[in-house]
Amino acid sequence: MANTSVEPTHRALGLTDDEYEEIRERLGRDPNHLELAMYSVMWSEHCSYKSSRIHLKRFPSTAPQVLVGPGEGAGVLDVGDGIAVAIRIESHNHPSAIEPYQGAATGVGGILRDIFSMGARPIAVMDPLRFGPLEDPRSRWIAEGVVSGISGYGNSVGVPTVGGETVFDPTYSGNPLVNVLCLGVMPTERLVLGRAEGVGNLAVLLGSSTGRDGIGGVSVLASAGFSDSEADAEKRPSVQVGDPFEEKRLIEACLELLSEELAVGVQDLGGAGITCATSETAAKGGAGMDVYVDAIPTREPAMEPFEVMTSESQERMLAIVEPSNLDAVLAIARRWEVNASVVGVVTDTGQLRVLDGPGPQLGDTDSGAAGGATGNATVLADVPAVSLENEAPLYDRERREPEDLEHRRAQSPDDIECADPAADLLSMLADTSWVWSQYDHMLFLNTVTPPGADASVLRLKHPDTGVDTGRGLALTTDGNHLWCAVDPRAGAAATLVESFMNLAVLGARPIAMVNCLNFGNPEHPEVMWQLSESVDGFGEALEAFEVPCVGGNVSLYNESLGTDIDPTPVAGVLGVVDRLERPAPGPQLETDAELLLVGSPATGGDALSGSTWAATHGGRGLGQFPVVDLPAARRCAEAVRSAVLGEVAPQGSVVGAHDVASGGLAVALAEMAVTSGIGVRVGEVGGHHELFSETPGRAVLCVGSEHVGALEAHFAAADVPVRRIGRAGGDRLVLGDLVDLSLQAVVESHRGALPDALAGGTTQG
Repeated sequence: MANTSVEPTHRALGLTDDEYEEIRERLGRDPNHLELAMYSVMWSEHCSYKSSRIHLKRFPSTAPQVLVGPGEGAGVLDVGDGIAVAIRIESHNHPSAIEPYQGAATGVGGILRDIFSMGARPIAVMDPLRFGPLEDPRSRWIAEGVVSGISGYGNSVGVPTVGGETVFDPTYSGNPLVNVLCLGVMPTERLVLGRAEGVGNLAVLLGSSTGRDGIGGVSVLASAGFSDSEADAEKRPSVQVGDPFEEKRLIEACLELLSEELAVGVQDLGGAGITCATSETAAKGGAGMDVYVDAIPTREPAMEPFEVMTSESQERMLAIVEPSNLDAVLAIARRWEVNASVVGVVTDTGQLRVLDGPGPQLGDTDSGAAGGATGNATVLADVPAVSLENEAPLYDRERREPEDLEHRRAQSPDDIECADPAADLLSMLADTSWVWSQYDHMLFLNTVTPPGADASVLRLKHPDTGVDTGRGLALTTDGNHLWCAVDPRAGAAATLVESFMNLAVLGARPIAMVNCLNFGNPEHPEVMWQLSESVDGFGEALEAFEVPCVGGNVSLYNESLGTDIDPTPVAGVLGVVDRLERPAPGPQLETDAELLLVGSPATGGDALSGSTWAATHGGRGLGQFPVVDLPAARRCAEAVRSAVLGEVAPQGSVVGAHDVASGGLAVALAEMAVTSGIGVRVGEVGGHHELFSETPGRAVLCVGSEHVGALEAHFAAADVPVRRIGRAGGDRLVLGDLVDLSLQAVVESHRGALPDALAGGTTQG
């Protein structure tokens, strides 16, 4: 006989039996359907971080330059000259797997709102992207859709995409990673936090009307794994639909009302929609709020209250406004053609109440009188605001090393024979310029170092006057799943070292980090062990370099058909260039200049463990990843930065600089040769291990012969190893007796793979 039992409502909404009982205890009664829906989105993994909060507390997050740390819409740093910088990174992985274009586009839209909700104007976006293999048609479809979504939204809204990463690997088949970072600037005095303060103040909803698109869009999709393509297709209505032109109007309207000091607080409507924005602002302000569901503009008929309250429709903001300022706020909204509606009132009850009936009874707003009487309104939901925002369950999930960890560590990839180093090098070269050529990276004309370099550099201008400070901001995003699959702790630390070196070769010093922690199913003990280890790896590197973590995002349940992705913690690091008199040289070569290798490989472990070479030769995940000497890496980064800025020898003495990381020394030299159109000749090479080892904390400098002595003395004084390895010049890439390739062959291999695979190269430009 068939089982005709009906799944309980709370389970259908993603709440466990224990969570349901906890809600009953908080309320002292049974929750109704609307209340359950509100708890389901707010207590989802994506919104509450219930499996990761216990670990995130271990990040160092304080420093003199930190104005706002973790827990707000964005981290905010004081960078001097009366300028504050807001930075945030988010994930839109699962929506992008279901509907690549809209998933990626709305990821950009959401991160922009996080930035301007703080009072900052967004000036740059970075996009660390990861897809399945290019040979897989679905992975190519996802990649093309994601890139189109980022370019379609970012270009239209008028914010440049200035860099990022693009990685193709089987671990992301069916579950891409679409992480997006945004940077914004503002006068320090404009900083605003999302607080609902002042009893009687009004909650004004700005922007688009509310639809059924995006119900559970990130809160639910990002809190469960995928099963099969047919089931995934049924989730498409949950993906939000973006409108970049509405977003542009919303940016200008919000920045004007903040500039005019007309809002007590502003909050983005992202995951969990109106439920999140109202409960979060109320909880942070120590207040309550009455929300009138009928006052919320909708664009579809007969929407149920739970749909209105949990929809994640895009391009919406919530502003907390004093009644006396309402007319001025509405006037700004009209000028920018942005819809504005009073949908709630701040109370002193501590409760978030959802009401059905006449909206707030406003008095004479010119005189500052306003009422919040419920009148004949019916109470549909009545829950403590803090129970939604701050009191979600906190899980210390079981952590356990993978059962095969010791077995894998006992197998060294260093023992694998390298039959053809030249062919292996060519196979590792991949030019991602096809991706960033789809983006307009020159909007605002601030971009000094465009995509394709180790990091991106922007001119630092005063956000109100446009006056150039003569300094720069540098951004990089980095992650390496191959390193972290071997050793998540050492791999995460090495990832951050790579970020710091990426900034150093462009003359920047790091001042803050944000992170996006992309992992598999948290119900698997091995995954929670990976996450915990990665947090500690990041934390150790941050402490060694004295850099604070000011925010981040955790994306879990990244799995497909029951297989977890490799651990992929992604770091976004912000740096400052103290003197931006001229662009940093980047990965350039100059004929007859000397090549210096600065820094030294880590001691211990296996040279090739975690490397791209090992992964393509049967050594994926094997061996012991070499542990980076963090104090030595910091000395190297600081010494390289000084050299690039011309603080040692005359500025311009370092004509090229490139960090050594993915692909090792061989790939670093090949990339410099391709960028410059100049060959390289290196003398002795200690085997393929030296060519392809990826231990970070090293850099290749191209230096004029007359300045080599001064730079060698500089690095020696800083206790940083340095050695001459060869010269630039000619039309061949010669690396000892292992590699001898024509420059033309290297260029063709580097530039051909991606455009040929994606859309047959027909979508370029």
